[in-house]
Amino acid sequence: MRKRFIETLDLKEENIIFPENPQLFVAMGAALYEETSQKTATELIHSLENDDSDSLIPQDTMDKLFENQAELDEFRARHAKATANYKNLSEHHGAAFLGIDAGSTTTKVVLIDDEGNILYDHYGSNNGEPLESVINILKDVYTKLPADVYIAKSTVTGYGEHLIKAGLHVDYGEVETMAHYKAADYFNPGVDFILDIGGQDMKAMRIRDGALSSIQLNEACSSGCGSFIETFAHSLKHDVREFSQKALLAEHPVNLGSRCTVFMNSKVKQVQKEGATVGDISAGLSYSVIKNALYKVIKVKRPEELGKKIVVQGGTFYNEAVLRAFEKISEREVVRPSIAGLMGAYGCALISLDNEETHKESELLKLDELEKFTTHKEFMVCGLCENNCKMTLTVFNDGNKFVTGNRCERGAEKATKVKVAKKDKKVNLVDYKYKKLFRYHSLSKKKQTRGEIGIPRVLNMYENYPLWHTMLTDLGFRVVLSPRSDKELFEEGIETIPSDTVCYPAKMSHGHIMALIKQGVPTIFYPSVLFEQEEQKNAQNHFNCPIVQSYPEVLKNNIDEIREGQVNYLHPFINLANPDGVAVNIHKSLTAQGFTVSLEEVKAAVQHGFEEMDKFKEDLRLKAEDLLMQINLNNEKAIVLAGRPYHLDPEINHGIADIITQEGFHVLTEDSISHLAEVSGLRVVNQWVYHSRLYAAANVVCKNKNLELVQLNSFGCGLDAVTTDQVEEIMRGHNKLYTVLKIDEGSNMGAVRIRLRSLKAAVSERTRHNIEATTEVHELVPETPAFTKDMAKKHTLLLPMLSPIHQEGLLDTAFAAAGYNVVSLPETNTSVNNGLKFVNNDSCYPAIITIGQLIEALQSGEYDLGNTSVMMTQTGGGCRATNYIPLLRKALIDAGFPQVPVVSLSMGNQGTEKGFKFTVPLLTRFMIAVLYGDLFERVVYRTRPYEAVEGSVNDLHAKWLEKARKNVESGSIFEFNRNMKKIVAEFDQIELLDIQKPRVGVVGEILVKYSKTANNDIVSIIEEEGGEAVVLDLIGFMNYSLYNQIWKADEIAFSKKNKLMAKTFIGIINMLEKPMNKALKASNRFDSIESIYDVASSTEEVISIGNHTGEGWFLTGEMIELLQKGVNNIICLQPFGCLPNHIVGKGMMKELRRQYPGANLAPIDYDPGVSAVNQLNRIRLMMTTAKKRMDKVSDSVEKSETESKLETAQAY
Repeated sequence: MRKRFIETLDLKEENIIFPENPQLFVAMGAALYEETSQKTATELIHSLENDDSDSLIPQDTMDKLFENQAELDEFRARHAKATANYKNLSEHHGAAFLGIDAGSTTTKVVLIDDEGNILYDHYGSNNGEPLESVINILKDVYTKLPADVYIAKSTVTGYGEHLIKAGLHVDYGEVETMAHYKAADYFNPGVDFILDIGGQDMKAMRIRDGALSSIQLNEACSSGCGSFIETFAHSLKHDVREFSQKALLAEHPVNLGSRCTVFMNSKVKQVQKEGATVGDISAGLSYSVIKNALYKVIKVKRPEELGKKIVVQGGTFYNEAVLRAFEKISEREVVRPSIAGLMGAYGCALISLDNEETHKESELLKLDELEKFTTHKEFMVCGLCENNCKMTLTVFNDGNKFVTGNRCERGAEKATKVKVAKKDKKVNLVDYKYKKLFRYHSLSKKKQTRGEIGIPRVLNMYENYPLWHTMLTDLGFRVVLSPRSDKELFEEGIETIPSDTVCYPAKMSHGHIMALIKQGVPTIFYPSVLFEQEEQKNAQNHFNCPIVQSYPEVLKNNIDEIREGQVNYLHPFINLANPDGVAVNIHKSLTAQGFTVSLEEVKAAVQHGFEEMDKFKEDLRLKAEDLLMQINLNNEKAIVLAGRPYHLDPEINHGIADIITQEGFHVLTEDSISHLAEVSGLRVVNQWVYHSRLYAAANVVCKNKNLELVQLNSFGCGLDAVTTDQVEEIMRGHNKLYTVLKIDEGSNMGAVRIRLRSLKAAVSERTRHNIEATTEVHELVPETPAFTKDMAKKHTLLLPMLSPIHQEGLLDTAFAAAGYNVVSLPETNTSVNNGLKFVNNDSCYPAIITIGQLIEALQSGEYDLGNTSVMMTQTGGGCRATNYIPLLRKALIDAGFPQVPVVSLSMGNQGTEKGFKFTVPLLTRFMIAVLYGDLFERVVYRTRPYEAVEGSVNDLHAKWLEKARKNVESGSIFEFNRNMKKIVAEFDQIELLDIQKPRVGVVGEILVKYSKTANNDIVSIIEEEGGEAVVLDLIGFMNYSLYNQIWKADEIAFSKKNKLMAKTFIGIINMLEKPMNKALKASNRFDSIESIYDVASSTEEVISIGNHTGEGWFLTGEMIELLQKGVNNIICLQPFGCLPNHIVGKGMMKELRRQYPGANLAPIDYDPGVSAVNQLNRIRLMMTTAKKRMDKVSDSVEKSETESKLETAQAY
């Protein structure tokens, strides 16, 4: 480890310190930190002996697994009924049937007779050698077989299936899901639902009409599987069996969420501090495994969705705590066979039995052949295409060969020297599109007239490359395309990636830019494309995703060669729906970099570029139409591999299309067929072009019995929390199978192959059982209940708590005064659990919290459901927050409240619903309420950390809150101005201690910034840690939303009318704020209000004002405003996986630190699975730095004053 550390960082010996006893450093640091506090050894021992830790109870707990021993005994007796029958092998005669499950870490083998009785079984580790493990077990089987017993048929499944089948001549290979289904149906005939949890993977299967109707597997990693619990058992110094037993009667099972091991470690440390026992933790982990399975993998909303006959299996269900957790959360009693860990092998044995041929022996190698069995491996590089697959050829002693590492059949042909018949080769439009896309020829160095210009092969270049290459070539540039993606290229840019949770395609772009720079390309062209061309007439908008829109900004601010001007970097903001505007922006960008080019030249080049891009797309569509005709005429099968344009990158998709062709399917892309269907009747707001194609492609698949769909989803893509659910609903609505593959840097194709083979098996099963899709396309969403004028008088309107300081007594009063009975719901921790249950867990944290609050309120029984509506804000931009209303509607239906109307609070942006209407009196009251909230934030947070009398600031706040409430009720601007001046004056005069504390700015996603539940009450934490919180105004976000309309009109030719309206509203807000700003400026303690125009002007020094998704440029602007006011310590709060924050939060940190050397910035992720302890440690680390810097400044000032006094004394 030390050696690799030195090599990776290229360290010299003088830069390295490896101290003795590094494991004690934290304890030593704690001792040094408390060096002012003294205790004798005797006192310490007494404290330890008499502490009250045994009386501590964890705060966030779940139901006990069992109330008492009697309940546990009854549970065990019930599950003992599902016991497999065994028979002595020595008593058997005749045929026997073998099943092998060669798993990733274990090998399972079962031998049965013709009645299903087990004659022999084995379950054990394969020690990393699956083939050798099976050989040893088979030798043991053969030595125990009576003379008149023979193996009639053999079947293998699992990760090692193909290798073992090829090497040992096993009769049949079967995908794991089918093997597990076979076994489950044996133990519980007519089974509806099967959940198999093994050491590394999880499989959920639904069965309808005797065939698999859906298959779901865990994504990306092994979180929530058997190894997950085993890891924690070992870390807590327990054997896994003992660990699970401690959970059964634990008193306080802790709620650990459902995240992976890395995040769970912090949660476990947190609950240990709260007094959780090992049993509490073990029980909590058991719950976590099941919550991960039900809420993340299977996405169950109500228990009845699982069906009536449920079988659970896999080695993890030997753990009684996990089994009990499943029954408690699912509210179902289930069947757990006694051979839960052997079900794959048992299912294979049953398949062998089904395929029996009377008196015929298996082709499986016999004992003498196993004794002579040898293999040797040859390693080679394919070299037949740019992939250069590194292949391993295993050659068996009988001459058989088995190849791995190849992406397509060409590699296998080269390695094995066995040709695939031409008629068996499948069409791969993914490969066709990739090759055609980048086949454009650049000008030679002699023919170019304006020099070289580089284009990175990234993100939306997989969509727009024909346009840009053609345009730049027409303008006389020699286009240099960055190299094909691979791991080495990725690593070239890895040091410049600011956010480790951004998607792999975005991370890859850093390597492409670095490659162009290393090639010596003088100029790089990478535009920020805000809007794509409009394709679907019924779509509400045509955005690009936030990452595609704005990632050029991240590259600009994090790659030093660009920041230092070593390379010219052109990244104009573009609206592709307006070709004339494209030409204007390109012309402006080129001339700004010193290129002499006329607007007319650019317009002609842009027009040619669009024509070429249309030609490219038309060619792909024609190829797809030809293929569709072929598969329909010949009754062949094809899969639409649906994703984003950049999923075309072989390094991103890991050759999945080639795996599909190897399984016997043709491959189409989503954009090659999306023109064949119009999209309507969606539940979601259809506002992203790439995603609109997914919906259209899904509709095409639903109309064609020979098509299936597989959706690619990049790990960390927040938008796919919206799109995957919608595509699944389209597919399920037409009785079609839906498969989603989550992909990232890892290239473990074993799990992907299992998914695809499972799909293939399910398609075959459905065909065999004559199960057909409903090809008639219909509206997906039933008519939703509308909020009417009559309801406005009668209904209680439930509003999630977004910002307590603005809502409590203020905004709710504004609504009440306008005649609406609005209830601002209290913040509770349990609302998060409700949100997780009814919202896609990959959705952003604000959606989970707010929807959870609303569902919890409706479930409480406190409200008349016939006279209750729910309210939620809706932004209308390119962020997924625009889809909060559709997410809420889905949650209401899933929770059993489809009759409850939803009211949308929005500024009427495109894509938002027409719901609640603001009248002038209500809008006036609303503005007064927001201004009061902003004012209270300023004066309370500025004074409370220093109050001389504890509680005096809160008392003063309470006094003025009551007066403010009455003012909101009256709606008087004059009264507000009078009250506001008095508030500023009284808080300016309240008695404070003469001390200094670090000022800590709080910025981030708007709900996480203001909601105490979302941010764990960040203001109180800052104050408890000895700081002063500075939270900027809510009204600033309104100004930002309005200012964006001005920018869009000026820069990308949007509506001038919207610009005029925006300027008018900003003017009104400024007029309302002006007296308050004057009072704040005149005070001794409080900061003034910054104009949105000044904030925008300062922000443009760092990031373009064209960044509009989420909090957009305004978040960066708030950090700049704080830094300019001397607030150098800033916490940036972001929901885990928030796409805009990758850009405007984490993506801008490096540049802000460069421009403001004193900046002490801490980006902190928030979501249901993130540990509060981990967040607190990050905050404390930032606070420690802040205090040290403040002390250093104080010492410097004190020293300067002392020196000044000495100089004065010497002068006399």
